Amino acid sequence: MDILAQIAEHLERGDDERVHDLTRHAIDAGLPPADILNRGLIGGMNVVSEKFRVREIFLPDVLLAAKAMYAGMDLVKPLLLKENIPTQGTVVIGSVRGDLHDIGKNLVGIMLKGAGFDVVDLGADVHAEAFVDAAVAERASIIGMSALLTTTMAVMKDVVDLVTARGLRPSVKIMVGGAPVSADFAREIGADAYAFDAASAVDRARALMG
Repeated sequence: MDILAQIAEHLERGDDERVHDLTRHAIDAGLPPADILNRGLIGGMNVVSEKFRVREIFLPDVLLAAKAMYAGMDLVKPLLLKENIPTQGTVVIGSVRGDLHDIGKNLVGIMLKGAGFDVVDLGADVHAEAFVDAAVAERASIIGMSALLTTTMAVMKDVVDLVTARGLRPSVKIMVGGAPVSADFAREIGADAYAFDAASAVDRARALMG
């Protein structure tokens, strides 16, 4: 088994120390940072994402895999920046104003990072203006919003309207999700995509990036 396959395998197991060591060995061996990222770290997280989607593994397993992924990314990311290797794109995420729930949003962030996106996590209780200001400042391609309360869903429409008012459409896409949110609601407010869970959020983000 080559070293990139080993990185992927140990990442799937959540073995952060082994992933760190193997990533260091791959770098020292002169392997291209993009290959380490795509075939090793992202390759492993893609398997984790699919297993989570079909319920072969559960949230604790994903969190362990994410910890292992970060152990490798800490070594690879400076090399990627040095070589100016592009990412999949930048996504600004957060739970909308009035909503303090963030477990689902955090999982989406982990999955997006594992798929090669740069993620700017604004946290919970985020105002509409903060989403749009961050998207502009970070040159984000996607704004991802989460809501767990029906009473906070209206803020998603506020963000869509503000993005439009500032003339950022269609370069900034909007993705929404959360327990009370539906595909119909996403269409009603003018969002570009609806994700029903973290794995589907990755699929939708990739599709939005074309």
